[in-house]
Amino acid sequence: MSTILILYHSQEYHNTHAMAEAVAEGARAAGVDVTLVNTNEQPLDIEVYRTFDAVAFGSPDYYSYIAGTLKTFLDDWYIAKKTNARGLTGKPYGLFYSHGGGGKVRGVMLNIFKRVGTLVGEPVGSRGRPSPEALEECKALGKMLAGAVG
Repeated sequence: MSTILILYHSQEYHNTHAMAEAVAEGARAAGVDVTLVNTNEQPLDIEVYRTFDAVAFGSPDYYSYIAGTLKTFLDDWYIAKKTNARGLTGKPYGLFYSHGGGGKVRGVMLNIFKRVGTLVGEPVGSRGRPSPEALEECKALGKMLAGAVG
């Protein structure tokens, strides 16, 4: 069975968490195994990352940038890739983000995550609490990721 990692940061308002759950719901409905990791609660070992077939990255917009815990993951990814790129590159990936008004993190995410593989779909954004439409877009993203590995 194909596996998808949903790696995200969520804390105070849980908006990004709600989006991550919707991505997971869409991917599970398409028949893949899903693992959710909130980097605010635990870091992800880069060796574990290697085992997934695809990944969705989610972040709130913090001063027009991704959450620090996701930046730490990318730092670990970069260092590991220099030694052994096996399982680190070439993955299909999707992006989702929440913001309070600016949403500039979208451009940052498009730029820095492109190194991990091939973008699937368009980034899904939500201003504040995700609307039913945004959650449906997240579910669709999960299905697209599942289709990219299944």
